Amino acid sequence: MKGFCEECRDYVDFTIEEVKRDKEIRGISIEYTAKIAFCDECTNELFVSELRDENLETINRNYRLTEGLIQVYEIGEVLEKYDIGKRPLSLILGWGEGTLSRYVDGDIPSRQYSDILKRLQTDFEFMLELLEKSKSKITERAYTNCLRAAQRNLENEKEMMAVFQSEEKIDSVVRYIIYKSVEITPLALQKLLYFSQSFYKAFTEKFLFDNDCGAWIHGPVYRNIYYKYKDHGYNPIDEDVDKFMNFDLTETEKTVIDTVLLNFGCYSGKILEYMTHAERPWRESRNGLEDSEVSDRIIEKELIEFYYKEVLGKYNMINISDIRDYSTDLFRKIQRSS
Repeated sequence: MKGFCEECRDYVDFTIEEVKRDKEIRGISIEYTAKIAFCDECTNELFVSELRDENLETINRNYRLTEGLIQVYEIGEVLEKYDIGKRPLSLILGWGEGTLSRYVDGDIPSRQYSDILKRLQTDFEFMLELLEKSKSKITERAYTNCLRAAQRNLENEKEMMAVFQSEEKIDSVVRYIIYKSVEITPLALQKLLYFSQSFYKAFTEKFLFDNDCGAWIHGPVYRNIYYKYKDHGYNPIDEDVDKFMNFDLTETEKTVIDTVLLNFGCYSGKILEYMTHAERPWRESRNGLEDSEVSDRIIEKELIEFYYKEVLGKYNMINISDIRDYSTDLFRKIQRSS
């Protein structure tokens, strides 16, 4: 693949690098990890339309995460979940006919409209109430399809909740991370679990879940989760997203996980691995082991607790959003060492 270099005045081979950048949207500064192409001949930055589009999607996604707004793909999932089109759902909600079409095309909804769409993701009884009130506004076919889908989702939810009652807390955290991530590999999942656990402990003085974390070759790993998703290898977890819709999590727990996803989920699984390698808990837990030596050692919870208390103090973290400075520093640290 080649791109045009204005400095070289020719089509050249290029290398793509991940670079931290800021973008202001509606008066809010959004930090994101941009994919930038650099000329292999003169190192000049190149314009590559595919990378520009991908970076714009990342900016949009990070802004929505920062502001707590629904993502474009989540709106599509709502439409699919209720087997309904954009126009009839807009009418059911009492919005303009083309409102949902604009949101699916990338327009950012207001917080009020976003909250309503978010509620539809999991509150099937709410959808049934809206549907009955707006029955006369849509066709009989649209009404029947949506009614059946909402009832089916409600029944599935009851069945799944019965199963989830016997599961561990970590399973709810895993489901939430997978559901909230556009794409995630088992490697990235493990590291985001670790960061969620660590920062939740730092800010609330309680651990998010009870499971111990192994000090494995490729960083912190939760053994039961590893075996659950290991068949995906280095590929994204591509299971039916509906199975990840239910989670036994408080709003505080979701907020911490969302913030970890915003500040760490933008990196690849390999980058996240290097980040955990740069931290003291993993390094000290593997003290005396070769880099490629398999081990059953765990990263003691007390070590995680002590280290992340130091992180809170060093970065003067008052709010959970302050972890951005730490993730940025970690990324720069592994860049310098590579």
